Amino acid sequence: MLKQRTIAAPVKTVGIGLHTGRKVTLKLIPAPINTGIIFHRVDLPNAPGIKADAHLVTDTRLATVLQNGDTRVSTVEHLLSGCAGLGIDNLIIELDCEEVPIMDGSAASFLFLIESAGLQEQDAPRQFIVIKKPVEIKEVGKLARLEPFDGFKLDFTIDFKHPAVDKTGQRHVIDFADSTYAREIGRARTFGFAHEVEALREMGLARGGSLDNAIVLDEHRILNNEELRYDDEFVRHKILDAIGDLYLAGHPIVGAYVAEKSGHALNNALLRALFADPTSYEIKSFDESDAPKAYQLKNKPLFA
Repeated sequence: MLKQRTIAAPVKTVGIGLHTGRKVTLKLIPAPINTGIIFHRVDLPNAPGIKADAHLVTDTRLATVLQNGDTRVSTVEHLLSGCAGLGIDNLIIELDCEEVPIMDGSAASFLFLIESAGLQEQDAPRQFIVIKKPVEIKEVGKLARLEPFDGFKLDFTIDFKHPAVDKTGQRHVIDFADSTYAREIGRARTFGFAHEVEALREMGLARGGSLDNAIVLDEHRILNNEELRYDDEFVRHKILDAIGDLYLAGHPIVGAYVAEKSGHALNNALLRALFADPTSYEIKSFDESDAPKAYQLKNKPLFA
């Protein structure tokens, strides 16, 4: 039986919120079976919690935001992506600010935190969302789809008309049956355009953005001094985001995700469409010998 997992010990770090620009302390704490992933705002009275749930997404402007009543947590996608990549089912996340810290703009720091804490198997079966028939959301020039597949595969295409992005791959396909998240996706950084920064800050966004936590482009080139971490880092980061957004389903997905120019809003709409049709999926547990290869942990290096 594939079992649920949490972390073995509490661990914490300090960072800056990408959009708020505020210093924030983040603490990861082991959680009991069937807890799921829950954010707690310890800066608020009684430390109210918000579950990582697609139906609690209320804002998708350049980040995925969860809100329950007056309690809000933003920019959850990179941390959730790291949790998905390392198979964390149950976790308490404490924050003393409304935003998860951006760290270096990828999931790498969160992977390091989880590795430092260690992983703990729990005595309960892990549950999966198995896609039974295609579900698709379209907007003008954009698409996001889930379809049946015995594993977990993502096929993402971007289309940025920019000289620096044009030089890189704008489509990436990854099948986790023969790839590891930490090596192939986890280090891909978020990116943005210098000419948009002032407008975003007037909207209350990107106040903590810098060359230390994002790839920044002007009209012609990348402004960061360091080289790209992957030849196609831009599209790989969109995959990183999508994995985090999809983990708001509450369980890992057995299926294939196909996207063209998708983002947080379309990803959330896709999950809501999936759950609106109970015939499109089933909840299932697996023995390790019967599990899709992408989720068979035996002999797979988690932090490679």
